[in-house]
Amino acid sequence: MSAPPGRSSEAAFPSAGTASGTKGVPIGSTTFAFPVRVYYEDTDAAGVVYYANYLKFMERARTEWLDAHGLPLAELERVHGVVFVVTRAEIDFRGAARLGDRLEATVAFEPVGRAQMVAHQSVRRGREVLVEGRVRLACLARDGWAPARVPPELARLMEASL
Repeated sequence: MSAPPGRSSEAAFPSAGTASGTKGVPIGSTTFAFPVRVYYEDTDAAGVVYYANYLKFMERARTEWLDAHGLPLAELERVHGVVFVVTRAEIDFRGAARLGDRLEATVAFEPVGRAQMVAHQSVRRGREVLVEGRVRLACLARDGWAPARVPPELARLMEASL
């Protein structure tokens, strides 16, 4: 799940100091990649990315996927009255990122029933997979926090990506 043909993963990153390049990149028809740069705040005393920060990188990719498809989280909450909560996260660590690394956090969604989905995710440095994960999310009604049906627009997007 590297960059699309004709586009290197480095091309997704702006030169230092610019505000461009923060949008994610569709990879193939089902996987989306969001560029992440490792900052000092992301690292631990050993100089590598602190393990919990990979979850943050994956969260950003999920949020940016929704935004790139015209479904920002705030709009889903306002228009459809739903929120999404993580109910399970499985992560396999395969390598370490370091200060200054330029990574991609990827996501591909799989619908699971009417009120849940699974995000298949990875964090990569070039072609090297550093972290792989599966994050299960539940769709809940904003008022009352009861299970709610995934909004139809989102359900269609997930079905189309299978």
